Amino acid sequence: MTLSNNQLLEIYRHLHQYPELGLEEFKTHDFLNTVIGQMPQDFLTVKTVTQLPTAILVKVAGRDHSKRIGYRTDIDALPVTEETGLSFKSKHEGISHACGHDIHMTVALGVLSYFADHQPQYDLIFIFQPSEENHSGGMQLYQSGALDEWMPDEIYALHDNPQLPAGAIGCLNGTLFAGTCEIHADFYGKSGHAAYPHNANDMVVAASAFVMQIQSVVSRSVDPIQGGVVTLGHLTAGDTGNVIAGHAHIDGTIRALTQDNNRLMQQRVRSIAEGVALTYGCQVDLTLHQGGYLPVENNPAITADFIDYMSHQTDVNFIETKPAMTGEDFGYLISKIPGTMFWLGVDSPYSLHSEKMAPNTAAIEPGIRAITGYFEHRFNTI
Repeated sequence: MTLSNNQLLEIYRHLHQYPELGLEEFKTHDFLNTVIGQMPQDFLTVKTVTQLPTAILVKVAGRDHSKRIGYRTDIDALPVTEETGLSFKSKHEGISHACGHDIHMTVALGVLSYFADHQPQYDLIFIFQPSEENHSGGMQLYQSGALDEWMPDEIYALHDNPQLPAGAIGCLNGTLFAGTCEIHADFYGKSGHAAYPHNANDMVVAASAFVMQIQSVVSRSVDPIQGGVVTLGHLTAGDTGNVIAGHAHIDGTIRALTQDNNRLMQQRVRSIAEGVALTYGCQVDLTLHQGGYLPVENNPAITADFIDYMSHQTDVNFIETKPAMTGEDFGYLISKIPGTMFWLGVDSPYSLHSEKMAPNTAAIEPGIRAITGYFEHRFNTI
């Protein structure tokens, strides 16, 4: 049977209370399987993924098997201690759904329950994907071959947005989310007494030079119309004030709306690291890791149809949004399968990843209604 609003709220609260980190979503997996198992099974086939044991794939058999539409939801949480004050707050210390994947899963289950009751025209493939926040879960799933037999012709996904009204649908024809790349840099010199700098090689100075030169990557190497971000958010060096540090470590991120710009910025970061090594006579070990976090580039034709449908529905609050520098591993899936990612407004004063972010659950029912309505429409145009 189609899940009621009360059932959906119970599901959301349960998922919210038991968040799990990427590749560790075993209780989440079992709970999702239980909910799916309570739906009518006439059209459903559930598949496990050997390489990703917390992933779940569900096929809803359509009346016609010649085409397939995919819908992906992420299921992992963040290492963030919740401070929302909710009566059903996280029971897992230091872990919470601060990115709203509990909302994502609840909406996906609502859409799935509708089509378990109402056989679709074509096959629908629901992807409950682990480890979006790290480990490139989308890329791992695709490369595992688990989708090969059920490969969608097109694919969709949502992300909740605290800045949009609850239940609003937001989208953009073009790049919705940036591609990201992690920066990890270690600087190795020679420690020594603060009074004898000539006998040491100070890695605070070398790392500081790297930090300052990185500021020129976007301002002087990237087309200002296209833009980009390089943020170095973590720096450690030394142990005390009167000892010259022989080692420093930096972590950061690159974000760009095109893969070409991402590669350009990576090359500039690498060149700066090599220059610092030469200038300061030190060793610099630089790791740039992008994995599956490519730009989320919405397919033009599919997204035009999605926007046209949503903007003409009297019961859908559609908002055309701007690109965001947020990263999402759906970028990998959408680079392999044409499709669209969109926002679902959840109206919260706190941002994604905030320890106080609490989505407005009034978004769940209109989100499900908008998605099921669009899929019914899409079956006639695909």
